[in-house]
Amino acid sequence: MEVHVLGWLALAAIIIVMIAVDIIGHVKTPHEPSMREAAWWSVAYIAMAVVFGLIVWGVWGGEYGQQYFAGYITEKSLSVDNLFVFVIMIASFRVPRRYQQEVLLAGIVIALVLRLVFILAGAALIENFSWVFYILGAYLLWVAFSQARQGVEDDSAEEEEWRPTGVVRLIARVVPMTDGFVGGKLIHRHAGRTMITPLLLCVIAVGTTDVLFAVDSIPAIYSLTSEPYLVFAANAFSLLGLRQLYFLIDGLLDRLIYLHYGLAAILGFIGFKLVNHALHTNEVALINDGEPWSAVPETSTAGSLGLITVIVLITVVASVIGSRRRSRADGPTTRQALGTAG
Repeated sequence: MEVHVLGWLALAAIIIVMIAVDIIGHVKTPHEPSMREAAWWSVAYIAMAVVFGLIVWGVWGGEYGQQYFAGYITEKSLSVDNLFVFVIMIASFRVPRRYQQEVLLAGIVIALVLRLVFILAGAALIENFSWVFYILGAYLLWVAFSQARQGVEDDSAEEEEWRPTGVVRLIARVVPMTDGFVGGKLIHRHAGRTMITPLLLCVIAVGTTDVLFAVDSIPAIYSLTSEPYLVFAANAFSLLGLRQLYFLIDGLLDRLIYLHYGLAAILGFIGFKLVNHALHTNEVALINDGEPWSAVPETSTAGSLGLITVIVLITVVASVIGSRRRSRADGPTTRQALGTAG
């Protein structure tokens, strides 16, 4: 896939415009978005991602179009998992809800820059060392196992409270910080002294923590496409819509009770796909005497896209049905308690 410089410039322009719209239209006037507003903006961002995918399909062909959509759906699915950590993180800083949009947007911009570095580094590694697929595949299989195990943990167990990373704690020690939030300011100057605010610390925490998720998602999408342009585009569109998605499903996260199983299935499939691809291009002397091994056919891009889509749909539908059953099961107990109290 040959992408002209204009293609990269066009993608950069789209991203900059989307960020500018966020800043001017939302963060400039801090407010708590309604479910309706968050839903409409989420649909708009998904629509833009789909339009971009259709452009890729028309300009570079169906194969690359399918690779983009498979990567976008995967990244969008994994981004939902990010929200669990973001909800806990923002709550631990006790960020006022009207300023949470600013935290998320600034963190997403930081994440975009850091992910671009990861993507370019990943492209260089994969281009020169095909054995990297073994490492990435094995890592994703382990992450899939961890996700599945997390799904069967006792639901009554309390969530471990998030603590700032070492870098954030170090900054808080060496840089003067305000006692609390100062409106939506990241830096506050008072009595001739410049201080950072807890809001800035939260922005840094969200942006740098996303790098941990990039360690999972970048290898995952590289199993679906090895084109840095498509990898970055899929990551950018999934991240830029994350702010709206946060407010849309903030009150619905508890209903996605089978999310961990769905993510485990996606990551497990992608991990297997990476290892299988490594076997087809094997150059490691300790494996099959350094010769390629193609006993198991590689999954086509269309097959990967279809399977990932089905897993996402099954996860959402099963979660909705499961959460309703749990609510009904808890209903009589609640009513009985109210009756007893009366």
